[in-house]
Amino acid sequence: MASRLNPYFSFPGNAREAMEFYQRVFGGALSMDTFGTYGTDDPALTDKIMHAMLETDQGFTLMASDTTPGMEHDPGNNVSVSLSGDDAAELRGFWARLAEGGTVTMPLEKQVWGDEFGMCVDRYGIAWMVNIGQPQG
Repeated sequence: MASRLNPYFSFPGNAREAMEFYQRVFGGALSMDTFGTYGTDDPALTDKIMHAMLETDQGFTLMASDTTPGMEHDPGNNVSVSLSGDDAAELRGFWARLAEGGTVTMPLEKQVWGDEFGMCVDRYGIAWMVNIGQPQG
């Protein structure tokens, strides 16, 4: 898969409703995984959205999640830019350059869903998420 760049929205508990709305607006295929899908033992998070992705026929991709307890939700600042793909060297290079002079909020490392993932805020205040997919075999 080629690397892709798209917006990633965070919601204060209504990601499912919001993403279903965007699907009605733009059409396309919507997939959603809950925190329960990945084995959370927190009953407040079981049905909340850990990751949602809407892919439209026009080539639009919107991604989203619910914020977890302790994460700040600040309307107007609740959008990150997501870089994803499976070219690990390319994406690690983007990560290193984006994080330089910025703040790493989650180190780029292996996650429970099997991919490498990290978050940072670049030196200009833009929030970035990098996800390196593992080769499908």
